[in-house]
Amino acid sequence: MTPSEILTEAYRRYMKELRTTAFYKVRDPATCEDLVQDAFLKTWVYLVKGGKIKMMRAFLHHVLSNLIVDEYRKHKTLSLDALAEYGCEPSEDPSGHLFNFLDGKTASLSIKHLPGKYRKVMRMRYVQGLSLKEMSLASGQSKNTLAVQAHRGLEKLRVLHGATA
Repeated sequence: MTPSEILTEAYRRYMKELRTTAFYKVRDPATCEDLVQDAFLKTWVYLVKGGKIKMMRAFLHHVLSNLIVDEYRKHKTLSLDALAEYGCEPSEDPSGHLFNFLDGKTASLSIKHLPGKYRKVMRMRYVQGLSLKEMSLASGQSKNTLAVQAHRGLEKLRVLHGATA
């Protein structure tokens, strides 16, 4: 039998079954149709290249399953037009930025009220933006020690910030 005859027979026998399987997994008729057609197309390419298929039904289901997994893994994006249809309009609320800025300013001013070892670590980590590795090289302390001091300093800062607010 030629690849064309083999695929025609497989299409006749297994098309409905593959469509049902794809629809059960994807729940979108258009995507389901595309996936099933892609499964037959990939099978056609395999046959034309000289591949041998012992169990056509199992082969088609295997190809379809791989295509469904690929579909789920795709990064799906929504256009602004699609979001607008659902009533979502992009907007910017500057008050959130202002509050974040003021909270950050208050927190950075509160650092001076921390004990010495925490003050130094907190300035390096959150004001200067150094990584633990850079802080370790600058201070000669281990990264673990600095991480613990940064965590404890942050907790003390939260207590101070909560008390002043």
